[in-house]
Amino acid sequence: MYDHDQSMAAWEPRLSDAEANAEAKRIINEAYRPVRQIPTAYRDFNPTPLIGDAEPIRQDDRRTVPAWAAGTAVASIGIGAGVTGIGCGAWLVLKGLSAMTITGVAAICAPFIGVAFAALAIGAAVSKAKASSSKHIYQGSVTKHTHVTTHTRGVLSRTHNHLHS
Repeated sequence: MYDHDQSMAAWEPRLSDAEANAEAKRIINEAYRPVRQIPTAYRDFNPTPLIGDAEPIRQDDRRTVPAWAAGTAVASIGIGAGVTGIGCGAWLVLKGLSAMTITGVAAICAPFIGVAFAALAIGAAVSKAKASSSKHIYQGSVTKHTHVTTHTRGVLSRTHNHLHS
């Protein structure tokens, strides 16, 4: 299809060896040229004058705090104080209980046990007072008549128990 010599002739370089070497040298020098550094910050080392030309201007504090942020801050402070109080109270109670002897525990529990026994006694008395005093006395024999009916149709069977008194 294509002649090998004709296709190579179309792609032959058009630069001479000297021109190609000069172009290669230019490309290499451009690639390795140092990048110009641009400063990103500047510091002025001159001392600041104590007195300037302009008069000082009052700058009012006009920050606005959203209502939800103020509410959250107040709630956080309240919860923190409450939890701290509960923690201190628990610490005091547990420290006091850890220093107690079995006699002291019994002395502290005695009033509660007494109240519990009194409530139990009152409940038992009220329960017995509400209980019915009449008794049902049955005399004679008791019989139970049972009639069993079974229906079978196909694979299923049904059993009906009829109780007659």
